[in-house]
Amino acid sequence: MANTKSAQKEIRKSAKNSAYNKKIKDTVKSLVKRSRKAIDEKDPKASELVMKTLKSIDKAAQKGVIKKNTKDRKKSRLHQALNKSISK
Repeated sequence: MANTKSAQKEIRKSAKNSAYNKKIKDTVKSLVKRSRKAIDEKDPKASELVMKTLKSIDKAAQKGVIKKNTKDRKKSRLHQALNKSISK
């Protein structure tokens, strides 16, 4: 248990920030899963869903929840999957 006021405050801040980051990560994760599923099923609205997913990935990186390279990797793989399904 924290002894000082500042340490107690840091624990509260840490819990709050962790919850905030977890919510954003969960949202991104579920959007990526939905996008991949739509791409695999050749859903006509897959490109719209991918664009929404890319926007949420960008926002997560902008807020510092995920790192820049993680953002770039996720976006790249999603684009590749979409382009592959469109070209076939």
